[in-house]
Parts: sequence; structure tokens; C-alpha cells
Amino acid sequence: MNLSDILNETCVVPELKSKNKKDVIRELIEHLWRKNLIPDPMEAEKVVLERERLGSTGIGDGVAIPHGKLKNLKQVICALGVSREGVDFQAVDGKPVNIVFLVFAPEQRVSLHLEVLSKISRILRMGPLVKRILAAGDARKICDLIMEEEFNLKNERERF
Repeated sequence: MNLSDILNETCVVPELKSKNKKDVIRELIEHLWRKNLIPDPMEAEKVVLERERLGSTGIGDGVAIPHGKLKNLKQVICALGVSREGVDFQAVDGKPVNIVFLVFAPEQRVSLHLEVLSKISRILRMGPLVKRILAAGDARKICDLIMEEEFNLKNERERF
């Protein structure tokens, strides 16, 4: 599965308004709900916040990947939000988070859920991608950057 299969520009919020972790999560969930991509925003928020209580999904280097599994989904749903100021996400490196990649997977598709989280982590933790996303400015450019990085990662693996 490619990230470009599950992330398109309608799922990108290039300028998050929220200033704290809980509000960022809520803003991204509401964005997905307004696009009719998730059935129940209250349930989605509950699932993500329960996961956050287990430990922050702030993986470091300015990136967080809050996630959860939902009952009535048929496919993986993602949203990507950008905060130029940064948000305290209690990330493992203690630094503010600029890129928040929210992921929901169907409850019964655990392996797919893990595959998507792994792929996002590998791509967003590569080199200067976070800085390039911060400089991109609009949803289309952000999606293009992620597709380009995904392509580069795939080609790099094929060489070895």
C-alpha cells in the first residue's frame, strides 16, 4: 500500500489553527468528518485519546502519528495537519511537533494499520522532509512531497 492511496489533498490541513495536542486531534477529526470520511467524530476522538493515554504518538523530529482503529471503516483513513509554530505533543525528543499524521484503520485490519504507521514513520523521519512540508504552503504540494519521498524510499530499497 502506498500513502498516496490513502492521503489526498482533501485530507490535508496545511495550516492548523489549534495550539495544543487535544485540539489538534479534534481539528483533524472534524476535518475528516466534514469530508464524510469517518462516521462518528466523538468515537474517533475517544479512540485516539485513549491511545494517547498509553503514551504519546509524538515520534520525534517534529512528527506525531496519532492513530486508532474504528468499527465502521472499510479502509484506512488519514489526515495530515501542519503547524508552523509547533505543538507540544509530549514527543519522545521533547520538541514541538509540526507535522501531525492522523490515521484510522478498520478495527479488523490490524496488520494493515501497523503497515501504514510504519510507512508514515519511515517517510516522515527521512532527512529534510518535515522542513520541506513546512515550506510547501498548500495541500497539493504537501501531497506531492510525500509521494516523491515514498518513491525515493522505494527506489532506494530496490537498489539494495
